[in-house]
Amino acid sequence: MLAPETIDDAPAESGEEEFGPRQTDVLDVALSLLVEGGDKGFTTARLARAASCSKESLYKWFGDRDGLLAAMITYQASKVRVSVPPAVKRDATEYRRQLTGFARDLLTVLSGPTSLALNRLAIGEAGHADARLGRLMMERGRHPIEQRAVRLLEAGRTAGLLAYDDRQAAFNTLYGLIVGDLHVRLLLGEAPSLLSSQADIDLQARRAIDQFWRLHAAAENPKTNNT
Repeated sequence: MLAPETIDDAPAESGEEEFGPRQTDVLDVALSLLVEGGDKGFTTARLARAASCSKESLYKWFGDRDGLLAAMITYQASKVRVSVPPAVKRDATEYRRQLTGFARDLLTVLSGPTSLALNRLAIGEAGHADARLGRLMMERGRHPIEQRAVRLLEAGRTAGLLAYDDRQAAFNTLYGLIVGDLHVRLLLGEAPSLLSSQADIDLQARRAIDQFWRLHAAAENPKTNNT
């Protein structure tokens, strides 16, 4: 059985704040403004007007502009979910569904206009002395997603479903199989031919988990293609 404390009762990792309904509404507006106008046109005054809230509320909830950007990235990364119900038994088919769900969420977020806009802005800042967005993207985006995925992998190993010696290497393999060069190609504008529908995302997710399972399924588990 997958121990419940492995996932559900684990302490919140860095960057996993909870946002209330009003805050998530504001963050949705903030992300939309960023996608529409880029970093230059993104100000707290404009956000306050668009979200029908005061600048004082923005400062209270998120702090300064860096705090708001951090919250936006955290909120975006929270859409890549990991959920292992505490009652799940040692069931390879069910566990593979969990892995496929993670892969699907990751591809959906990375291929969306919000993630692409954030990444392009971070790349544009790279190398500048005051570049902060890239650091925030790693601290509040990539690292929390990695921590959730590693917890899912460890739950599978504990349950005897996966076999690997190095969990970081296992995560790198999982991430590489899911994303490959897709994200770079999307950032370069190849969107029309890549992941253009939910069916494309589902297919890529299933293929990635099939490949990962062939590499890391425990010896006693059947290496099937049922996802």
